[in-house]
Amino acid sequence: MKRFHVHVGVESIERSIAFYTSLFGEEPAVARADYAKWMLDDPYINFAISQKDGAQKGIEHIGIQVENSAELEEVYGRLKSANGPVLEEGATTCCYAQSEKSWIADPDNVVWEAFLTTGESTTYGSSPELARLASSNATESSCCAPSLAPTSTKSCC
Repeated sequence: MKRFHVHVGVESIERSIAFYTSLFGEEPAVARADYAKWMLDDPYINFAISQKDGAQKGIEHIGIQVENSAELEEVYGRLKSANGPVLEEGATTCCYAQSEKSWIADPDNVVWEAFLTTGESTTYGSSPELARLASSNATESSCCAPSLAPTSTKSCC
């Protein structure tokens, strides 16, 4: 079964962990000094927050987390049929996890990731370089969202 994913940049990790723990009624599955993640069953979502210097606050990116390679291939096929540039990142370390992932931006430049988590990591990881995709909240200092170059000269929030 696929799990919806939302990653939010926050100003205070401590205040945000307290807020979301209360909202979701459970402690985060992963909690670090700069990151927390809830793996909720109801609603079925991977909800993550991070506090990074210089990162935009608010939704950084959204995505679909899969449980196995077959689901990943299915979602990758959908990304490719969406007629946008796809960054096939492959095996990577991101958000204290080992993952296989790809990225795409929707017509309004909202960044989506499709990924399969394959293990844990003791390091936060890094962001991939990505040309031609844009999101006003996905910046070079965002969690695991790609470093993005705007597709237009349109100013943003």
